[in-house]
Amino acid sequence: QVQLVESGGGLVQAGGSLRLSCAASGRTVSAYAMGWFRQAPGKEREFVAIISIWTGTNYADSVKGRFTISRDNAKNTVYLQMNSLKPEDTAVYYCAAKSGRATMVVDDFGSWGQGTQVTVSS
Repeated sequence: QVQLVESGGGLVQAGGSLRLSCAASGRTVSAYAMGWFRQAPGKEREFVAIISIWTGTNYADSVKGRFTISRDNAKNTVYLQMNSLKPEDTAVYYCAAKSGRATMVVDDFGSWGQGTQVTVSS
Protein backbone atom coordinates (compact mmCIF):
# COMPACT_ATOMS: atom_id res chain seq x y z
CA GLN A 1 0.00 0.00 0.00
CA VAL A 2 1.23 3.47 -0.81
CA GLN A 3 1.38 6.14 1.89
CA LEU A 4 0.60 9.73 0.90
CA VAL A 5 1.41 13.04 2.57
CA GLU A 6 0.10 16.35 1.23
CA SER A 7 1.69 19.75 1.77
CA GLY A 8 1.60 23.23 0.33
CA GLY A 9 -1.79 24.45 1.47
CA GLY A 10 -2.32 27.85 3.03
CA LEU A 11 -4.12 31.16 2.88
CA VAL A 12 -4.06 33.09 -0.38
CA GLN A 13 -5.96 36.00 -1.86
CA ALA A 14 -8.32 35.52 -4.77
CA GLY A 15 -6.38 35.48 -8.02
CA GLY A 16 -3.31 34.02 -6.35
CA SER A 17 -1.56 30.70 -6.78
CA LEU A 18 -0.54 27.70 -4.70
CA ARG A 19 1.22 24.45 -5.49
CA LEU A 20 0.21 21.39 -3.55
CA SER A 21 2.54 18.43 -3.23
CA CYS A 22 1.73 14.80 -2.52
CA ALA A 23 4.76 12.80 -1.44
CA ALA A 24 4.42 9.05 -1.71
CA SER A 25 6.25 6.27 0.10
CA GLY A 26 6.01 2.53 0.08
CA ARG A 27 5.23 2.30 -3.62
CA THR A 28 6.03 4.34 -6.70
CA VAL A 29 3.43 6.84 -7.87
CA SER A 30 4.04 5.83 -11.48
CA ALA A 31 2.27 2.53 -10.73
CA TYR A 32 -0.99 4.29 -9.77
CA ALA A 33 -3.57 6.64 -11.09
CA MET A 34 -3.13 9.64 -8.80
CA GLY A 35 -5.95 12.02 -8.04
CA TRP A 36 -6.66 15.22 -6.18
CA PHE A 37 -9.98 15.69 -4.44
CA ARG A 38 -11.34 18.42 -2.18
CA GLN A 39 -13.94 18.77 0.51
CA ALA A 40 -15.46 22.05 1.62
CA PRO A 41 -17.29 22.40 4.95
CA GLY A 42 -20.72 20.81 4.78
CA LYS A 43 -20.12 19.38 1.32
CA GLU A 44 -19.18 15.99 -0.05
CA ARG A 45 -15.69 15.22 -1.22
CA GLU A 46 -15.39 16.01 -4.92
CA PHE A 47 -13.05 15.21 -7.76
CA VAL A 48 -10.54 17.88 -8.82
CA ALA A 49 -7.93 16.30 -11.10
CA ILE A 50 -6.33 13.01 -12.01
CA ILE A 51 -3.22 11.77 -13.77
CA SER A 52 -3.20 8.24 -15.14
CA ILE A 53 -0.39 5.70 -15.23
CA TRP A 54 0.27 6.84 -18.80
CA THR A 55 0.24 10.53 -17.69
CA GLY A 56 -3.08 11.34 -19.27
CA THR A 57 -4.93 13.99 -17.26
CA ASN A 58 -8.49 14.99 -16.57
CA TYR A 59 -10.01 17.85 -14.59
CA ALA A 60 -13.25 18.91 -13.02
CA ASP A 61 -14.97 21.57 -15.13
CA SER A 62 -14.72 24.01 -12.24
CA VAL A 63 -10.89 23.98 -12.30
CA LYS A 64 -10.17 23.33 -15.97
CA GLY A 65 -7.74 25.91 -17.34
CA ARG A 66 -6.69 27.02 -13.85
CA PHE A 67 -5.27 23.86 -12.22
CA THR A 68 -2.58 21.53 -13.51
CA ILE A 69 -1.74 18.08 -12.18
CA SER A 70 1.72 16.64 -12.75
CA ARG A 71 3.94 13.85 -11.53
CA ASP A 72 7.68 13.66 -10.81
CA ASN A 73 8.62 9.99 -10.78
CA ALA A 74 12.17 10.71 -9.57
CA LYS A 75 10.79 12.45 -6.47
CA ASN A 76 7.84 10.06 -6.17
CA THR A 77 5.61 13.11 -5.86
CA VAL A 78 2.44 14.39 -7.48
CA TYR A 79 1.69 18.10 -7.72
CA LEU A 80 -1.36 20.28 -8.17
CA GLN A 81 -0.55 23.75 -9.47
CA MET A 82 -3.48 26.02 -8.71
CA ASN A 83 -3.68 29.42 -10.43
CA SER A 84 -6.34 32.13 -10.50
CA LEU A 85 -7.72 30.86 -7.23
CA LYS A 86 -11.27 31.75 -6.25
CA PRO A 87 -12.97 31.80 -2.83
CA GLU A 88 -15.01 28.78 -3.91
CA ASP A 89 -11.78 26.80 -4.18
CA THR A 90 -11.53 26.91 -0.38
CA ALA A 91 -11.47 23.34 0.92
CA VAL A 92 -9.32 20.59 2.35
CA TYR A 93 -7.44 19.05 -0.55
CA TYR A 94 -6.67 15.34 -0.55
CA CYS A 95 -4.30 13.26 -2.63
CA ALA A 96 -5.38 9.72 -3.47
CA ALA A 97 -4.10 6.68 -5.34
CA LYS A 98 -5.78 3.78 -7.11
CA SER A 99 -4.64 0.82 -9.11
CA GLY A 100 -5.76 0.36 -12.66
CA ARG A 101 -7.47 2.88 -14.88
CA ALA A 102 -8.07 6.46 -13.87
CA THR A 103 -11.54 7.34 -12.64
CA MET A 104 -13.13 10.33 -10.92
CA VAL A 105 -15.04 8.35 -8.32
CA VAL A 106 -14.06 8.89 -4.68
CA ASP A 107 -14.90 5.34 -3.63
CA ASP A 108 -12.57 3.88 -6.28
CA PHE A 109 -9.50 5.20 -4.46
CA GLY A 110 -7.99 3.02 -1.75
CA SER A 111 -5.15 5.18 -0.45
CA TRP A 112 -5.58 8.71 0.86
CA GLY A 113 -3.44 11.38 2.44
CA GLN A 114 -4.46 13.37 5.50
CA GLY A 115 -5.35 16.49 3.53
CA THR A 116 -4.08 20.05 3.38
CA GLN A 117 -6.21 23.15 3.92
CA VAL A 118 -6.51 25.74 1.16
CA THR A 119 -8.25 29.00 2.02
CA VAL A 120 -8.86 31.67 -0.60
CA SER A 121 -9.90 35.08 0.67
CA SER A 122 -11.94 37.51 -1.40
